[in-house]
Amino acid sequence: MFNSFIQVFALLCGTAFLLAGSGLHGLLLPLRGGAEGFAISSLGLLGTAWAGGFITGCLLAPRLVRRVGHVRAFGFFASSAAIIALMSGLFVDSVIWIGLRVFTGFAMAGAFMVIESWLNERATNETRGRIFGLYMMVNYGAVMSGQMMVAGGNIRGDGLFMMAGILFCLALIPTAISTAISPKPLSEVQLDLKALYRNSPVASVGCILIGIANGAWGTLGAVYGADSGIDTTMIALMVSFTILAGALSQIPVGRLSDMMDRRFVLAGVAGASSLIGVAIFLIAPTNTITILILTAIYGGLAYALYPVAVAHANDFAASENYVKISGGLLLLYGFGTMIGPLVAAFAMEYLWPAALFAVTALAHISITAYAIVRSRQRAAPSREEKENFQSLPERAATPEGLKLIPRAEGEQG
Repeated sequence: MFNSFIQVFALLCGTAFLLAGSGLHGLLLPLRGGAEGFAISSLGLLGTAWAGGFITGCLLAPRLVRRVGHVRAFGFFASSAAIIALMSGLFVDSVIWIGLRVFTGFAMAGAFMVIESWLNERATNETRGRIFGLYMMVNYGAVMSGQMMVAGGNIRGDGLFMMAGILFCLALIPTAISTAISPKPLSEVQLDLKALYRNSPVASVGCILIGIANGAWGTLGAVYGADSGIDTTMIALMVSFTILAGALSQIPVGRLSDMMDRRFVLAGVAGASSLIGVAIFLIAPTNTITILILTAIYGGLAYALYPVAVAHANDFAASENYVKISGGLLLLYGFGTMIGPLVAAFAMEYLWPAALFAVTALAHISITAYAIVRSRQRAAPSREEKENFQSLPERAATPEGLKLIPRAEGEQG
């Protein structure tokens, strides 16, 4: 029992370092790029490139892990992320950064699939819920910690790039010295669009639209903050507060969706998020406190949508198809995060910085409209037929991580 706890603790430490490095590097790039005068369209492509690499990693990483083993594969992924972070500081060029960002996304997907498969192997039916809860806490805490490191450094220097590289290297240590037996081979990810849409049209369309909105904000939120005149420390607080607000809102929103048709919850929360987006777009606030408050409210609404959409899909799915359905929705969400930064970047470039929220508002109001239309065409499952809502770590979820969720424990054998 004690050895099992130590192994889980070590894996969570590796996860924390990996996510802190990702949070730091992901926020630093758009800030440094903006300071260097990169076009907003180029900064948007950074997000598109990362999402494309992440999706590719989810699809191809299992084959690499089967060939070389979990330990060597994780070493390859984490060291690649470290090298890329250091290269980003050496070669400050938008085209080079976009290319490197593809490989960062690929490396992060592979690294998380390995860690999550290890955690899943350590989890039993009795401990799965606690391990998943700890994993969620580490996810949110580590990302915010990495982002706040930006506030303590100089975005125009090399130090923060070096710190990101160090964090990625530190993630190697727990797995390198672990005596744990390698887990089962990673699962192949399958995307059956027809089956996904048949199972839940609202969840399928919703995950793409949620990805568009979250990808736009996640990539260009820092650029919006800088162009609105707030300093680096406040930008770090702004993006961290949106994540924290999203984490805190998931449980009450999820519990509400357990008690009523989840499509109405999706429609209401997405509609409220679109109203906040329209308000920011039209007002274009420049006061720091106003921006922090409005973006935190936005994050609390926007980041609660994805797990509700997944829960809605799983209400109609057979238990043995849970991971397959959730994994397919994750890929659809990923496709959305490829589209969002590009669309938002062009809107910001040709209108004004707050046009970022015009894009998110359009995505969210589309969710509202589609959920309402579909609610009239298909009956909702009864409360007894529903699966209990589970929070999801939007920033690091891979198909392997979905197996950690207590709802899926029946699939683990």
